[in-house]
Amino acid sequence: MAERTLQAVLKQLHSNPNLPYPEASSLLSKAKISLLQLNALTPTPKTPGPLLAVARDVYEAGALFSIRAKDADAFTRYVSQLQPFYALPASAVKPNDVERNKVTGLYLLLLLTQGRYGEFHSELESLSCREAGAEVENDRFLGYPIKLERWLMEGSYDRVWKAMKSREVPCEEYGVFFEILTSQIRSEIASSSERAYPYLPLSSTKSLLFLDSEGAVVEFARQRGWAVRDGQIYFPTASVEGGEDGEVKDISQMVIENTLGYARELETIV
Repeated sequence: MAERTLQAVLKQLHSNPNLPYPEASSLLSKAKISLLQLNALTPTPKTPGPLLAVARDVYEAGALFSIRAKDADAFTRYVSQLQPFYALPASAVKPNDVERNKVTGLYLLLLLTQGRYGEFHSELESLSCREAGAEVENDRFLGYPIKLERWLMEGSYDRVWKAMKSREVPCEEYGVFFEILTSQIRSEIASSSERAYPYLPLSSTKSLLFLDSEGAVVEFARQRGWAVRDGQIYFPTASVEGGEDGEVKDISQMVIENTLGYARELETIV
């Protein structure tokens, strides 16, 4: 009876990926009750391989539904529940690399957007132990957050933006993080602008921040405490500790020039 319930729930979840989150959560709760009845909430040496695979599928479905609903806490719980299943040898249960890598890549993106860089790199280390480093980077789900993190650390925000706006996004669920990363990039570009220049034209700032209108720039400027006069954005004077003002400005100017160059190319294409 419990096994039939599990199969029926999974069929509904897999055939309706856009099911409203409350309905999906209700179905997932039924599935977990069935797993509890079958002593399969967590893997044991006595759990049959087919049942292990079904339990893993339930948690993966839960992870994907929760991330589509932007429920980060629920998603994190599902990832934790999946870890014992992902640690099982192939002899215990046939691995599903596509779904595992999709969920893991989404978890890496979550860590990245939350600024949990230590946990991000710990997760990468565990992945490298599980698979060859080159395979991790070449996987379309795992390689995407790895590239984004590298470009963010380099200040290559134009490359991050391009990757988010293009067909490089591995799947629909990854798009959930677009707004969060966009906000982070704008904040970093804004900080670089403040360090590099006393002012910039309003039109250039619009392109620089990937905003849709000059009105949006004015609103963003108000939030940052920037002054807007005669078509110019004036940044507050920032002091740099340690006497390295020239070096910091050089790095910031390079970031701004790279980003502006990509923004202008984008406007030309559009």
